[in-house]
Amino acid sequence: MSVLTLGLNHTTAAVDLRGRFAFAVDQLAPALRGLHERLRLPHAEVALLSTCNRTELYCALGGLGGPARELQRAAVDWLSQIGHVSHDELMRHTYVHEGGHAARHAFRVASGLDSMVLGEPQILGQMKQAVREADSAGTLGTTLHQLFQRSFAVAKEVRTSTEIGAHSISMAAAAVRLAGQLFEDLRHTKVLFVGAGEMIELSATHFAARTPRAMAVANRTLERGEKLATHLGAQAMRLAELPDRLHEFDIVVSCTASSLPIIGLGAVERAIKARKRRPIFMVDLAVPRDIEPEVAELDDVYLYTVDDLSAMVQTAGERRQAAVAQAEAIIETGVQGFVHWLDERTTVPLIQALHQQADAWRAAEIARARKLLAKGEDVEAVLDALSRGLTQKMLHGALAELHSADARHRPEVAASLARLFLRGEVNPATPRGKRGDGA
Repeated sequence: MSVLTLGLNHTTAAVDLRGRFAFAVDQLAPALRGLHERLRLPHAEVALLSTCNRTELYCALGGLGGPARELQRAAVDWLSQIGHVSHDELMRHTYVHEGGHAARHAFRVASGLDSMVLGEPQILGQMKQAVREADSAGTLGTTLHQLFQRSFAVAKEVRTSTEIGAHSISMAAAAVRLAGQLFEDLRHTKVLFVGAGEMIELSATHFAARTPRAMAVANRTLERGEKLATHLGAQAMRLAELPDRLHEFDIVVSCTASSLPIIGLGAVERAIKARKRRPIFMVDLAVPRDIEPEVAELDDVYLYTVDDLSAMVQTAGERRQAAVAQAEAIIETGVQGFVHWLDERTTVPLIQALHQQADAWRAAEIARARKLLAKGEDVEAVLDALSRGLTQKMLHGALAELHSADARHRPEVAASLARLFLRGEVNPATPRGKRGDGA
C-alpha cells in the first residue's frame, strides 16, 4: 500500500507559478475524474487541495514499488500539462512525500504548521472541502479517507492543546495593518472588496472593524455580492461597473476565482488620474492574480500580493514557535498511528485470500460429507472424515514447506510452523524443557 503527496506551495514557488496550478472549487471534481481516468491504475485514490498558497495531490495505491513510481510520474505529467510548464521546470518547484512522510505533511498542513500564517485555521476547512470534492468525484478510497480523518483529528488536538493559533495575524489582518501605515486614519477611507468568497468576507470583517467611511462589494453575481454587502452595511455593485468606479476607492481588496486578471493596468492608470494622484492601496489575495502585476510599477499605487504579505505574518509566527514543538509531538504520534494502520493494510489481501481458501476447503468437505450422508453412511464416521479432511488440507502446505526446505533453512521453517500451529504447546523442534514462542 503506497501513499504519496506531491505539490508546490508558497515556499517552493512564486505566486505567478502557483497561479498556473490553481483550481476553483467547482473545478476540483472534474479535474480529479480526468486524472483518475488517465492514471489507469487499479485501486488508485486521488484528492486535490488547491488554495492561494498551495496545490497538492494526495494519492494512494494498492501494492508497493513500481506502481507508486508510475503513479508519481503520471501525476507530475498531468500537472505539467495543466500548468503548461515542462516536467523539469515543475519538479524544481515540487516536493514529493511518501508513506509516513506524506502523512506527516498532511497533518502539518491541517494543523496550520505548513501555512504562510502559522496556525491559521482556514486551511482545515479547505482540506475538508477537498475531501468532499474527492468523495463526490468517486476518487476517495479507504486509505485517503483514513489519512484525512486522522489529519482532522490531529489538527483538532493541536488547536485545543497548544497555543499555535493564538493571536494569529491572518492575511486580512496584515492587509489592514499595512493600510493603516499608508492612511493616517482608516475611518476616512473608502474600501472596495472585489469578490464575495470566504477570503473577502474575512478581509471585509477586519476592515469593517476599523469603521471606514464607506464600503462596497463588487461581484460577478450581484445576488451573492448583495448578501455580503447587506451583512457589512456596504453597497453592492456589479463587476462590470469596476472600471468606471475604481477611482472612488482608497483601498481595493480583491480575491476572485477568475483565471485572468480582472483589474488591468489601464483601468488603474485612469483611476489614479481621476484621483489627482491620491494614492490607492491595493491587495491581491487571488491565485492566479486578479490585478495585473504591472500595476505595482505605477506611482501612487501600493500593490501587495499574498507573497508580499508573508514577511509580516511570519514575524507574528516567530512569537509562537514555543508551541510548535508541542504540536510536532502530537503530529508525530499521529504519524506513527497512521503508519501502523497502513502496515496492517498491506496484509489485507493475504487475509482475504486465506479466508477464501479456508471457505473453499470447508465447502468441499461439507459437500463430500453430504454425499456420504445421502448414501446412508454412519454420521459419526462422516463427521470424523470431515474433520480429518479439513485438518489435512490446512496442514498440507505447511508440511510441504517443511519437507522441501534444505538443511540450512529447515530450523527457521520449523520455528515458524511451531509459532503458527503450536502456540502455547510444547515445541518438539526446541530442546527439552523449552517452550514455544507462544508460551
